[in-house]
Amino acid sequence: MEAHDHDHHPMLTDEVMPGYYEIMEIAVRELLIEKTLINPSEIRRQIEVLDSRTPALGAKVVARAWVDPGFRARLLANGRTACEELGISFYDDTQLIVLENTDKVHNLIVCTLCSCYPRSVLGLPPDWYKAKPYRARVVKEPRAVLEEFGTHIPDDVEICVSDSTAMIRYLVLPQRPAGTDDLSEEQLAALVTRDAMIGVVRVEI
Repeated sequence: MEAHDHDHHPMLTDEVMPGYYEIMEIAVRELLIEKTLINPSEIRRQIEVLDSRTPALGAKVVARAWVDPGFRARLLANGRTACEELGISFYDDTQLIVLENTDKVHNLIVCTLCSCYPRSVLGLPPDWYKAKPYRARVVKEPRAVLEEFGTHIPDDVEICVSDSTAMIRYLVLPQRPAGTDDLSEEQLAALVTRDAMIGVVRVEI
């Protein structure tokens, strides 16, 4: 038998050719700097802000809404100002609309045009959220798409799909699962996942 001591993993190298969008980003960034419209420090600061946003922020918001009826009411009335109560800043002019799941309505969010997403409270969107199959199918056959995520929605529950825009972002307020009355706010937050706040799954214990 011939020696077979090499591995089949691709060679890892730092010399990866940039893709189309990376080249475009570099070109736009360098142009903005050259025109003195923005400086490198501002870009670095913005990257730091983006990196600081994770689904844990959204989970914190959901858990507070579950334990504080007053906060929940303010959150549903104006998502942005309610999040700011918890110290969550918004680095752009987008508005945040919070959609509450109930026994009769299940909410689901998408951006049919590109990848608009509540980044201030959830961080970067998952790859499948940006992919064309999800963006195209979820508005046409949301119940089937949810089934593929393992989420069965009964026929007597309405599914509402909200399409995000550059100025309006959505966040789903999932239903609090039964049997969690004794959990603390922090323990409740630990149950809330990114996908539950997009609406493709429920919060479960």
